[in-house]
Amino acid sequence: MNAPLKTQIVIVGGGAGGLVLARKLGAKLGRENFDVILVDRNPTHIWKPLLHEVATGSLDANLDEVGYRNHGHRWNYRFFLGSLDGIDRQRQEVLIAPIRDEDGSELISAHRIRYDYLVLAFGAISSDFGIPGVRPHALFLDSRDQADRFRKKLLNQCLRVSRAVAQDPNSPASVKVAIVGAGATGVELAAELFNAAAGLRHYGLEVFDDQRLKVTLLESGPRILPALPEGLAEAAHQELTQLGVEVRTAARVVGVEAGRLLTADAHPIEADLMVWAAGVKGPDMVDHLSDLELTPSRQLVTRPTLQTTRDERIFCIGDCAYFKSPGEERPVPPRAQSAAQMAEVAYRNILALIGRRPLVDFVYRDHGSLVSLSRYSTVGSLMGNLVGGRMAIEGRLARFVYISLYRKHLLAVHGLLRGLVLIVVGHVNQVVRPKLKLH
Repeated sequence: MNAPLKTQIVIVGGGAGGLVLARKLGAKLGRENFDVILVDRNPTHIWKPLLHEVATGSLDANLDEVGYRNHGHRWNYRFFLGSLDGIDRQRQEVLIAPIRDEDGSELISAHRIRYDYLVLAFGAISSDFGIPGVRPHALFLDSRDQADRFRKKLLNQCLRVSRAVAQDPNSPASVKVAIVGAGATGVELAAELFNAAAGLRHYGLEVFDDQRLKVTLLESGPRILPALPEGLAEAAHQELTQLGVEVRTAARVVGVEAGRLLTADAHPIEADLMVWAAGVKGPDMVDHLSDLELTPSRQLVTRPTLQTTRDERIFCIGDCAYFKSPGEERPVPPRAQSAAQMAEVAYRNILALIGRRPLVDFVYRDHGSLVSLSRYSTVGSLMGNLVGGRMAIEGRLARFVYISLYRKHLLAVHGLLRGLVLIVVGHVNQVVRPKLKLH
C-alpha cells in the first residue's frame, strides 16, 4: 500500500514574513504528517531594511545572511531553490521556472510542487511608474544581488576619483550619486553613503574623503519621509543637508538617460550612479500567475483572514499583499513590521484550517516608523495605533529602538536561544571586523 500523502504547505518567498512563517510551521507541525516547503530564488536571506548598508559596504551580508538549507534542517521545513512561474489552482500546484547556470545552461528543469495550502510572500520591487529609461539606466536596492552590484560600482567610481586626485590634487573629480525617492530607503542610503565615504581613506584610498561625494536626493512630493510627522521629517532634512546631501523636493523625474536624470523643470541632473527608490509594485511575473485578483500595482488582494479573494487555500502576506483595514483609507503599508504581523496571522489561520477551527482576521498594529541616518542620527515615531503616530523620538533612544527591531527579527527567525547568541556575536563583529566591506 502507498503511504498517505502528507499535508503539504508551500511558502513562496523567504523574506521577513515567509521565513518566519516557515520556521513557525515547521517547528509546530514537524515532518511526520506535514511537509512545509519554502521556495525562494536566492539561497540565503538578508533582512531587507539592511540592504542600504550592504550597498555601501557598511554591512557584510556574508556574516548576517541566513542560509535557507541549514535553517530548514534545524526547523523542520524543506527548501527549494527556484522562481515562481505560475499557479495551477485546479491541480493545486505551483510552477517553478528552470534554474540555469551562469553560462545559461539548465541545471534543474521546470517542475511543479503540489500544495494543500499555499502562501505567497515573494515581496515587491521598486516601481518605475513607466518612466522611460529607468530600468536600463538606474540601479535598484530590492535584493542582495542589486545591493552588491551598487557597492561594486560605487567603489569603482571612488577608485577612479581617488586616482584622478592623486595625479592632480586640484582635480574637481567627484563621485556623483542621485537617489530618486525620499522614503526610508532613499534617506537611509543618502546618509550611509557619507559614512562609507568618510571611512574609505582608512582602507587604501588615502586621498578620497566625503568632500568628493556629491549626493542628490529627489522627492516628487512636498517633503521627504511622508510616513513620519512633519517635524521629524524636517529634522531629517536638516541633518542630511548638514552632511552635504542636496535635497530636492517637488522634483519630478520624467526620464532617465545614461549619466543623467531628466526632470520636469527641464534641469537635468548629472550622476555617475542613479538609484531608484520610489514606490513599490508586484514583480512582473505576477501578471501570469493565475486569475487571482490583482491591484493595478500588481499586489494580490486579500480577505481579512489574509486568504486571497478567489481561493481560500492561498494566502498572501508581506509587500505583495493588498489589504485595507475596515475604516482605513490606505492599505497596510509595505513594511517589515507588516510582514511579521501578517506571518503570525497566517500561521494561526493555517493551523485553524487544518484543525477545522474558525479563522481570525488580521488587524494591523502600527508600531511607528524609524529611519536611521547611519551613525549621525535616528528619527522616528512610535506606537502609531495608540497615539496616532505622534510619539516622536530622536537621537540615542531612537537608535536603540531601531537596532532592537533587527534583534526582534533575529529572535523570530532563529528562536530565543540561537537568536540571543547571534545578537552577542553581532556585537563582537562590530569590534573585530572591518568597518567597510570593500570586495
